[in-house]
Amino acid sequence: MDILQKCEDYTLHREIRNLDLYPYYRGISSPQEPVVTMNGQKVIMLGSNNYLGLTNHDEVKEAAVAALRKYGTGCAGSRLLNGTLDIHIELEERLKSFMRAESVLTFSTGFQVNLGVLSCLLGRHDVALLDAMDHASIIDGVRLGFGKSLKYKHNDMQDLEAKLSRVAENRGKLIVVDGVFSMEGDLANLPEIVRLKNEYDSRLFVDDAHGVGVFGESGRGTAEHFGVEDEVDLVMGTFSKSLATVGGFIAASSPVIDYIRHHARSGIFSAAMPPAAAASAIKAIDIIEAEPQRRKQLWETTQYMKRELEGLGFDTGTSESPVIPIAVGDDIATFTLCKRLQEEGVFVNPIVTPAVPPGQAMIRTSYMATHNREHLDQALTALKKVGRQLDVI
Repeated sequence: MDILQKCEDYTLHREIRNLDLYPYYRGISSPQEPVVTMNGQKVIMLGSNNYLGLTNHDEVKEAAVAALRKYGTGCAGSRLLNGTLDIHIELEERLKSFMRAESVLTFSTGFQVNLGVLSCLLGRHDVALLDAMDHASIIDGVRLGFGKSLKYKHNDMQDLEAKLSRVAENRGKLIVVDGVFSMEGDLANLPEIVRLKNEYDSRLFVDDAHGVGVFGESGRGTAEHFGVEDEVDLVMGTFSKSLATVGGFIAASSPVIDYIRHHARSGIFSAAMPPAAAASAIKAIDIIEAEPQRRKQLWETTQYMKRELEGLGFDTGTSESPVIPIAVGDDIATFTLCKRLQEEGVFVNPIVTPAVPPGQAMIRTSYMATHNREHLDQALTALKKVGRQLDVI
């Protein structure tokens, strides 16, 4: 059998293209601002994770340019060997202070954090307990390890407890959960998870990619939001959302970080993050701390859009974050809605299987602190028009 035959047999993308509904790899020729340029058209961006609006901030860009001039374009090696620059160390110290963590280690991407950390921590006698809607990087990181995994129903604490009760006492247990679920926009029930963690002698890993910068009085994420920072053993974050660049980090106790530093293959065998990215993240943290009004504006926008979308009749599920889904159901209807909205000048993301269960396709909208009311109302007008045309509302 030809190993490449599966590539010939995969036809879904061609079928969607033939319907003129293909929604992926769309070219954008401008920064990630509230309005972007696509094929010469100005489009309101409701699909970016640039929550605090920092990716095109002048100070962030200037910090990146300065680092580019000082260090060049890359590190030409892994952090373990020749690729650690003093700016990487500075970033980790800055993150330690910001996250109030004992120790922090950075990786080249957020995906690599989960791959490396989870695979190296989960040994043959360990069990990972995963929310059914955990991010793909969590699933893959656990698969790469030698431990066993158990999934519990999404945000179902009774099911989590049932799974925990099945794990033998002599096995290591790690609950791994998204702080903010990236498709649904709802939050993990961290207070109850912490209670169960303590009752069943487990450890807790929170992927806060969509929480850092957004949640908590100081922007430290969902653990700060719920007041359980001291109970979370590992916090993962990315730089590709609120922190305006690319990369990721893990925050934990010093012994845990030292172990990860010397065992996480995705860090040991990958080139270090570019110095310009490290400088951008440092400056983004500075701005987050100096300008809390950005987070306040983001939440005002989020609350306004959720209220208005629901008022129009859209089903926004259980979202509690700047990620607000719009339930559609059918995959083709979702692709059609996405295309029609772009024609009306609004960029959204179509989410279909396998990212969500069959029959639960949705449009994923997300918001920035830099959206103004004119942007939002223009988008709402388009959403109302297209939603009615396609019988979504």
